[in-house]
Amino acid sequence: MFFQRFASTSAWTLPQTIRQILSSRQQPASKIHVHGWVKSVRRQKNVTFAVINDGSCASGLQAVLNNNLSATLHSLTNGTSVRMIGSLVVSRGPGQAKELQVDSIEVLGECNPETYPIQKQTLSVEYLRDHAHLRPRTDANASMLRLRNSLLKSLHDFFERHDFCYAHTPILTSSDCEGAGETFRVVPSLAPSPVPPPQETAPSDTNSEFFTKPAYLTVSSQLHLEVIASSLARVYTLSPCFRAERSQTNRHLAEFWMLEAEWAWTRGVSDVCGLVEACVRDALGAGRDERALLTKGITGHEQRLRSLEVAASSEPWARMTYTEAIAELEKYHTSSEVRARPFTFAPKWGHGLQSEHEKWLSEVLVKGPVFVTDYPSVLKPFYMRMNDDERTVACFDLLVPYVGELVGGSLREERLEALQKRMAVHRLDPEGEEYGWYVDLRRFGSAPHGGFGMGFERLVSWLSGIENVRECIAMPRWAKRMLL
Repeated sequence: MFFQRFASTSAWTLPQTIRQILSSRQQPASKIHVHGWVKSVRRQKNVTFAVINDGSCASGLQAVLNNNLSATLHSLTNGTSVRMIGSLVVSRGPGQAKELQVDSIEVLGECNPETYPIQKQTLSVEYLRDHAHLRPRTDANASMLRLRNSLLKSLHDFFERHDFCYAHTPILTSSDCEGAGETFRVVPSLAPSPVPPPQETAPSDTNSEFFTKPAYLTVSSQLHLEVIASSLARVYTLSPCFRAERSQTNRHLAEFWMLEAEWAWTRGVSDVCGLVEACVRDALGAGRDERALLTKGITGHEQRLRSLEVAASSEPWARMTYTEAIAELEKYHTSSEVRARPFTFAPKWGHGLQSEHEKWLSEVLVKGPVFVTDYPSVLKPFYMRMNDDERTVACFDLLVPYVGELVGGSLREERLEALQKRMAVHRLDPEGEEYGWYVDLRRFGSAPHGGFGMGFERLVSWLSGIENVRECIAMPRWAKRMLL
């Protein structure tokens, strides 16, 4: 009996999606089943034309229905859910190669056109944010979600080819990887009262702590990836990260996805830059159809497309040190030619690069992606490897046009004494419970290693031309706003 059940399910498959139907070179069965939502309806005297889409592709499938086919045809409106059975034939009209000649139709879910919030006219970004539960039904948002899927496949394929092991890292953590204090506190919902955040001096009440010590939502998987990389050598993850910063810029979210990789036996920061360039360049080939749809209508979209084509070419991406970048920025800022349009923030060695600086370097100076390396140690976290000059660390930011910083990475400090010294500067206890385990990795078989993190929504923004990362994720969260 068991064998019969196994044999009957081993050949099981789902019905073909519209994308599969349209892309198949084989002659389909005489009758096919199509499920989807009505995207548009055009009624004529004897026939009705309806475009059906199941979300698998941007184009949809045109269905041709005889007006005498069913009494339910009057309920075919934008958003209606339907099941159709018919024959796939060569289209007689322009605009599509194939169409569905419908034999029978079943309306599965009606959609009242008088009250349906997603109408065919142009809808503002804010309107769609207010209707986040329906936003994926728009063509642009659906294309963005399919682009995310294509990028995910491309990234996984890249790391698979280079023999990296995918790892699941924790969402709950007891440490702040970046040391910026922009973490979300996690307490049980039945806790008597919230424990003061870590930057306050009040001691935590261990009786109210679920884990007996403060817990936070992770801001980065890096430290945990380093643990795994000390055994598996090459590891990566793509996981959600959380930062409680109140910035309202178009580049920041409170919840976002981060691609992070760590690997042992790196020889220099150029190794890390090389892997990042290969990885991102590989991703530039993903989701071309979706990207073409998304960039259409965006101001300057042709210039953006050319910029991406240059980035995808075989020409190596530019590299410069932070010191060289500051020199170029200062030269521009003080130039007599641009006194009418200087930077808002004057560039200065020892200060962080502002968004306007990052965009000028990539869009004006280099006109393409550029790695800026060797930042001052005072600007970077404790785990980055100190350079021989004792002033800078072996790190980089990848800056790209229209976005700014896309990737950040570094060599990790593998020398025990040097790491302890850096932690002391940052007022971290190298022997304490919070970071003692991290220092242990240097005590037992430490190896040179490095890694990077890339904001996934920023990658989507760069490739799609979508200006705001809030439109690069299905359900965005930011300060004072949590949709759904």
